[in-house]
Parts: sequence; C-alpha cells; structure tokens
Amino acid sequence: MDEAAVVIGASGGIGGAMAQRLQAIGRYAVVHALSRSTGLDLEDEGSIAAAAARIAAGPVPTLVFVGTGVLHHGHEPERSYRTLTPEHLMRDYRVNAVGPALVAKHLLPLFARNRRGVFAALSARVGSIGDNRLGGWHSYRASKAALNMILRNLAIELARTHRSTVVCGLHPGTVDTGLSAPFQKGVSAERLFTADHSAERLLAVIDGLAPADSGGVFAWDGARIPE
Repeated sequence: MDEAAVVIGASGGIGGAMAQRLQAIGRYAVVHALSRSTGLDLEDEGSIAAAAARIAAGPVPTLVFVGTGVLHHGHEPERSYRTLTPEHLMRDYRVNAVGPALVAKHLLPLFARNRRGVFAALSARVGSIGDNRLGGWHSYRASKAALNMILRNLAIELARTHRSTVVCGLHPGTVDTGLSAPFQKGVSAERLFTADHSAERLLAVIDGLAPADSGGVFAWDGARIPE
C-alpha cells in the first residue's frame, strides 16, 4: 500500500471511471484524481509541474493514466484536406500529444527504478498509420499518431534506466461519453461501452502488460494495434 496512482483527466468520462475503479480496488494508498477542476491544465506546464511536486511528497506513483483527449469541441473532425486549419491542427496537438508529453516529463522522474510502473495514455485506433484505410479526421489522427511516437520514444529511453516500467497507449473502443456522442450512430449496442466497463477493460490490459510490451498501443481487448 505504499504506492500511488495518478489519473489525469479525472473529470472526464473514462478518467472519472478509472479514478473511481482505482479507489475501489484498494491497491493504492493514494489515488490522485487530477483535472482542470483540481488545478491541472494540460496546456499549462506550470500546473503540471505543481501537481508533480505535490505527488512527490507522498507514496511513489506506480501508475499514471492520462485519460484526456479532444476530438470535436468547436472543431468538427475534417472529412477533407480542404477544411484543414492551423487552429484545429494545433488545438488537437496541444491536448492530445503535447499535454501527455509534459505529464511524462514531470511524473516519470518520480517512478522508482526497481519496481514495476506503468505510464498509460489514451490513444485511438485511428492514430494508427498502418490501420488507416478511410482517411479524414486529419487533426485527430495526426495528433494521436504523434502521441504514439512520443510513447515509443519514452519506452526506449526508460528501458535504459527503468527496466520494469511499461509505457503504453490504450484504445478504449467506442465509449458513451461526450467525445464520442456525435459519432455513435451505427455502433452496435455491444460495441458501445459504458465508461466503467471501459475502465475495467483497460485496467485488465494494463495489468497484463510486461516490459517487453513497452512502447506499444493496445486495444481494450488486449490486441496490439499496428503502428
């Protein structure tokens, strides 16, 4: 019980469900449930550094889950390159790629070198270059692909110093949250997950990963997603 878990984006659907589930299982002495409402803003590095300082004063974190992401919220996913705008591209990169990278910058130094730790971030199947058959959704796809590259880089670097640490991206499936709400048409009932079910499945995936899996992106059912 001398371990801590950290959930970034705990005010969101999946992040909130993950924080609740981690608190319920009783594995961690402390579960830090962080979001803008608690003072952590992914677009403000100072707030991330301040949160890391508070976490450093308690039990060593062995799980960091970044459950944030943006898809629409003022910018509909682009169906054509003709609708690309720098504002949309940069917004998605800031939230989906830069924010998680800065969380890693400030929280990974708190991981112990001699015990298992997991740094996991919500990615998406559409961020896979090898799996892309439909195109479109340029900003979202590109920002998630950038996140996947950052995760792979982190895994390579940490393998030199933290051999028991796993870095991974997680694809939660289609979850009934505000992010997916406009795009649920045509999704069968058995493929539309509740946030709690998604959190349960993602925790099972996390628990099953080994250091050899570090740097990969995995779906809710444990299947590895192509790069």
